[in-house]
Amino acid sequence: MFNIDIPMLDPSIENTQTQSISRTFWRYTLPAIAAMLVNGLYQIVDGIFIGHYIGFEGLAAINMAWPVIYFMVGFGIMVGMGSGSLLSIQRGKGDTRAAPTILTSSLVIMLGLAAISTTILIACSDLFLKAQGGAGNTLVMAQEYIGVFTWGAVITVVASAIPLLIRNDESPNIATGLMVLGAVINIALDYLLIGVFNFGLLGAAMATISAQAVVCILGLIYFCSVRSSINWSAKFSWFNASFAKQIVLLGSSSLFMYLYTSFVFALHNRLFTEYGTPLTVGAFAIVGYLMVLYYLVAEGIAEGMQPPVSYYYGAEQHENINKMLKLSVKVTLIAGTSWVLLLNLLPETMVGLFNNDDPLLIATAIDGIKMHLFAMPLDGFIALSSIYFMATNQGVKALVIACGNMLIQLPFLMILPKFLGVNGVWMAMPLSNIALCLIVVPMVWLDIRSRAKRAHTLPLNQAAIA
Repeated sequence: MFNIDIPMLDPSIENTQTQSISRTFWRYTLPAIAAMLVNGLYQIVDGIFIGHYIGFEGLAAINMAWPVIYFMVGFGIMVGMGSGSLLSIQRGKGDTRAAPTILTSSLVIMLGLAAISTTILIACSDLFLKAQGGAGNTLVMAQEYIGVFTWGAVITVVASAIPLLIRNDESPNIATGLMVLGAVINIALDYLLIGVFNFGLLGAAMATISAQAVVCILGLIYFCSVRSSINWSAKFSWFNASFAKQIVLLGSSSLFMYLYTSFVFALHNRLFTEYGTPLTVGAFAIVGYLMVLYYLVAEGIAEGMQPPVSYYYGAEQHENINKMLKLSVKVTLIAGTSWVLLLNLLPETMVGLFNNDDPLLIATAIDGIKMHLFAMPLDGFIALSSIYFMATNQGVKALVIACGNMLIQLPFLMILPKFLGVNGVWMAMPLSNIALCLIVVPMVWLDIRSRAKRAHTLPLNQAAIA
């Protein structure tokens, strides 16, 4: 199933023709999209089973629990994206000797971040849940869910990073296959632990952590096998401070994108509890799942774009970078617009995936779709822009966009609900996305123009030297 040959990016093969760029884009992007969608099934399948077997209280509980544990996934993605970008940049420069040290340094970082995650959850998880408005049965179920991840933090962090590392080791299809296996295991265990044994959210957490453990074990086996391109016979050190700094800097924008998601969901949960009811929080969980489906596609496009763009950056192929970016933006916006249209044409069907027994919950979720998701394609563009700057070794710009995406929503969330009530909570995110794009679009456009000039100047300089 996963035996498609993915060619290594090579400047002698990947010329500047549009057809070649398009072929490279799809060969890297399709496995990345599939991997993201499969990875997202962990959360979405949990929501489907919980929505049908437990109801809106269970949906509200898991929606409050996810922002608390999502930063662990962000830690893993940060290391995976940062070290993956560094690996691709070094390959673009023709340096393959650094790969073992980059990989081992990333593993050391992950172990440290896992220890930090466990400490944070032990000390602060109840506080975070109560700050979102968690109380009663909803709070108890959320605590059960988080408890499993508290002691399985290292599994979650490593499982989030391993597929990204494998993908940047020139094996995107193996990475996708590994994530498919994990998702299938999660679905089977969700059915057993939630549907058959009635373990509730505790069962959902156990299913997820078990599937992630399988991904970790098989991923580590891959890097010790002959399938990996890592040359372990070469001299390397277990930890390199310079590489570690670059990994964190390059991947920090991805971490902040996940922190942004956690922050936004947590603040929305709090405001929906304040201006609405637990049923409103449950409806927000359904709308969030539907939003995540597109966000996973957009992030897959961005992560598929990253390896070739990082390679082109290392090889100073600026024209190819611009072509890859323009194609990525086009596909991201088309996918987002199509998803918004589908959600508005078939809202009952889409909401019914998570609950078809509660008419009030369904009606509230449909209203949420109309108010909360109309600017959703812009959210994908913002995420793509952040990863683009990371891939081209502009970590500061990537971080500014990621942080700005979080901070710009605060005034909207603080002001709109005071005048519009619960509708203001629904509308805060799309309006803030429009505002942020007024800043991000010029940043991307100026970078494209700068690269276009460098692409024309570089051959002239080379000719002069010759």
